Amino acid sequence: MFYSEFDSFEAWSALLAPQLPDVTICRADQVADADSVQFALAWKPPRGFFAPYRQLKLLVNLGAGVDSLVGRDDLPDIPIVRLSDPDMARMMAGYVLFAVLRYARDIPAFERAQRERRWHYLHPREPASIRVGVLGLGELGAYAARELARQGFDVRGWSRSPKALDGIHCVSGAQALDAFLASSDILVVMLPLTPQTHGLLDAQRLARLPPGCALINVSRGAIVDQPALTAALQSGQIAHATLDVFDREPLPPDDALWGMENVLITPHLASVAIPASAARQVADNIQRVMRGEPVLNQVFPARGY
Repeated sequence: MFYSEFDSFEAWSALLAPQLPDVTICRADQVADADSVQFALAWKPPRGFFAPYRQLKLLVNLGAGVDSLVGRDDLPDIPIVRLSDPDMARMMAGYVLFAVLRYARDIPAFERAQRERRWHYLHPREPASIRVGVLGLGELGAYAARELARQGFDVRGWSRSPKALDGIHCVSGAQALDAFLASSDILVVMLPLTPQTHGLLDAQRLARLPPGCALINVSRGAIVDQPALTAALQSGQIAHATLDVFDREPLPPDDALWGMENVLITPHLASVAIPASAARQVADNIQRVMRGEPVLNQVFPARGY
């Protein structure tokens, strides 16, 4: 059974059908017998969605983030897996690299000069002189951090528990967060949204960032106090921001962020599930359940990841 208001049923079913010849794939609104449904592929299902499906054996979350499942009391007691697709990681790293390079090479200043028909030269900076902090070193964060390090940036990473990545100065734990923020000329937010990370970057923590820094958020909007971020951008404490995620999506038309020249807004597309590359792992997990084997990439919504 497939449910998503954002993903293509036709694309997913066309790719999964040859790999699962003994499984019937249909939309949620086409299910004739709820007790025949054993596997669910879903993205942001509504509350109470799973109640009719008493024979479910596996829930596949059609994305890497599982925050839409966190805090729910209506989830079935079955394995839940997320997509862990190298193409999604590459897509995310490409977006992050674009955003970091845009600030490292002072592109906003040249865009502004072009609008003013003004020849404006700024000498390029050495990447090693720019401190890039990656807040969150999970699968996507670690991939992006490594890509930034390959480009020669001074990359630092923060995670809840200790991590070790070659060429990246890694710190962990709440006691290291303030110093990490203070040493980030460009901060890239890549944490999962959990009860512990909700509102983590409040006004006080945003004030720890170096004056004139840049902030890039590709994780979830609720990790950052959006009014505090807006105020910091208006005052110049934070000079620039690239924002792919927001408290409310779509971002309301009257939000002040829309009119700010120092903000680049994109509609939550830094990394999306790609059926052509992810279908194989979805089929693999379904086949594992059919054979009675452990699944891969299992998540635990109670933990938030």
